[in-house]
Amino acid sequence: MSVTVTSTSLAFGSFCLPPSVKGAPRFRMAVRSNVVSVNAPILTKLQQECATPLPVLRQVADDMAADMRAGLFVDGGGDLKMILSYVDNLPTGTERGLFYALDLGGTNFRVLRVQLGGKEELVQATEFDQVSIPQELMFGTSEQLFDFIASGLAKFAEKEGGKFHLPNGRQREIGFTFSFPVKQTSIDSGILIKWTKGFAVSGTAGKDVVACLNEAMERQGLDMRVSALVNDTIGTLAGARYWDDDVMVAVILGTGTNACYVERVDAIPKLQGHKSSSGRTIINTEWGAFSKGLPLTVFDKDMDAASINPGEQIYEKTISGMYLGEIVRRVLLKMAEAGGLFGKSVPEKLTMPFVLRTPDICSMQQDKSEDLQAVGSILYDVTGVESDLHARKIVVQVCDTIVKRGGRLAGAGIVGILQKMEEDSKGVIFGKRTVVAMDGGLYENYPQYRTYLQEAVNELLGTEISKNIVIEHTKDGSGIGAALLASANSKYDHDY
Repeated sequence: MSVTVTSTSLAFGSFCLPPSVKGAPRFRMAVRSNVVSVNAPILTKLQQECATPLPVLRQVADDMAADMRAGLFVDGGGDLKMILSYVDNLPTGTERGLFYALDLGGTNFRVLRVQLGGKEELVQATEFDQVSIPQELMFGTSEQLFDFIASGLAKFAEKEGGKFHLPNGRQREIGFTFSFPVKQTSIDSGILIKWTKGFAVSGTAGKDVVACLNEAMERQGLDMRVSALVNDTIGTLAGARYWDDDVMVAVILGTGTNACYVERVDAIPKLQGHKSSSGRTIINTEWGAFSKGLPLTVFDKDMDAASINPGEQIYEKTISGMYLGEIVRRVLLKMAEAGGLFGKSVPEKLTMPFVLRTPDICSMQQDKSEDLQAVGSILYDVTGVESDLHARKIVVQVCDTIVKRGGRLAGAGIVGILQKMEEDSKGVIFGKRTVVAMDGGLYENYPQYRTYLQEAVNELLGTEISKNIVIEHTKDGSGIGAALLASANSKYDHDY
């Protein structure tokens, strides 16, 4: 199955702010020797199995690069789908005019407009709005859903004014970020494979989602056309590239994860008959499906077996925000049951899948107090466990072990992409400044994760080369990126 888009950057909210410890119970402070003796081997084994020394990282990077080549050679050649985005023209900074963006990826949709002023003024003005989708429309017909979206767009367009100006005789153009599985057929068309994320809209599967939106806009009397269909990762690359010509890769590390990069058309053997004016295109790797050589534990395997997609998205399940907290919970449950980490009884809440979220483990890792009171408070509030200082120290070590593995494996994946690009064009990546644009709540809000990711990149590339590789946070770039791609793929010239 060919999928182009997966929503990967869901917000984590107030990611790392520890909850108030006011009113938290007084925790037992005694260190229980039997707890130490039983849980120490579990922790040691976990640390050994999650270890990511340089040889492991190098193998992951090499396997990632090899899998990329396999996926570029033929569809289904490896774990990575390596999907053609049909984005051949990236923003250059010369774009001028008024452009819109629509982001549909969940229970809300977001609309945005941007006035571009060319090289001198770049982005002159932006405005956006967010609209909740009524639940009944998530189970209605295709026409009902797209009519509702087009109506929201029309209302937003009606408020256009002030700094926003559409030249006479021009039709409004919009970039459409569509974060559901779709088989892309051109820059402005894609066939929906299936709805996900709680949507069960009838009459859309097998249809071109761009045609659905264009027809709905016509029914609303809205003079606007979709000039680019993209996913959020590609939007992030385009948004970052507008400000910095050295951006070659974009990675989202949030609830889920994905990566895309700029590829030479002549390096894509499976691509036949596609002409690119620039000689390059963006490839959507769907790297969450990668699985080779990853250091996995029994906790990972059990979580995978219990998931809605067992055997799939193994890399995503080791590095993304959706899963890190759940892996930690499974380890703590084992320690509580086998080693009495939290006393004689195991609170029922600790047995509930996904009750411990990645923002919780992030908050615990930020606690620098002597008695780790915030750690104790979070454990009590979230899982119902009472803990002494020794237990809290073990909890923090478990969090660090899982997060360290995730961050370092993510860094190895980035190096794998850069390595593949460098092998095809010696010196083009490692011989000059190359920027990797990062977005997503996990990367933005988890300082230890960021540090481990950067350390892995530096270890793999060495001091000299790693100086040229800039990993840069690009907050919420996908929205403006879609508008910029609408501009870059406009049917009009930019000489106005």
